[in-house]
Amino acid sequence: DRDWLFALTKDMLLCIDPEHPVPESEREGLAAQIFAYGQKVSAQKRATPSDDVLSRLVTVEDELGRLNDLELDAFFMLLTVAGSETTRNAISSGLHQLLAEPAQLDALRRDPSLMKSATEEIIRWSSPVAYFKRIVAEDTEIAGVPIEKGDRVTLWYPSGNRDEAFFEDPFRFDIRRRRNEHMSFGGGGPHFCLGAHLARREITILFEELLKRTSDIEQVGEPAYSVLGIGNPILMSLGKLPVRLKAA
Repeated sequence: DRDWLFALTKDMLLCIDPEHPVPESEREGLAAQIFAYGQKVSAQKRATPSDDVLSRLVTVEDELGRLNDLELDAFFMLLTVAGSETTRNAISSGLHQLLAEPAQLDALRRDPSLMKSATEEIIRWSSPVAYFKRIVAEDTEIAGVPIEKGDRVTLWYPSGNRDEAFFEDPFRFDIRRRRNEHMSFGGGGPHFCLGAHLARREITILFEELLKRTSDIEQVGEPAYSVLGIGNPILMSLGKLPVRLKAA
């Protein structure tokens, strides 16, 4: 079912693409398919749980009890759709920047030990998610600004990832950056990205294999940019990056 589900998540993401408006009835139909599939798989995991995230979700219990069906539907939608676009966006943005700075691309090709720090810099630089909104849980203060319980705040991840007070030379792309505690995965706490480790691994493996199998990568056209989000763009990325690969 992997290919079918992946195609379905791509169609779901088109629903928030302002350049390709999708009728509400079609959006509802796509969501219904994902929910129905999630309910089927959740029932299987309840009957025979294994060592995976969905099995944990259908069996976990806290002081409020277990997740209800509506909550499980929402979680399954999150698990299938949320990480689909963002990791690919980080990869394309990272490749675009490496092509713009051939000395860094060459250094990464010659020294694979730089891949770990390069992956973190790609994630910081690309900041695939533009922002999230939160409701303040308790009175607090940030940088001298009082924030009261119940206030609505917006967390701008590209801004946080270029904070001059925290990052040295934040507007420079540096695959050797040592201190790189970026905010792209949410910065910790209950909203920390569940797929952070998978995203890191996917980015690392792709660039390892790409550099291993090619001797040259050349950009052969202007990139096209993509903004996803109806009314408020939440995902900003490269929609197209034409390149020519020369086999190693």
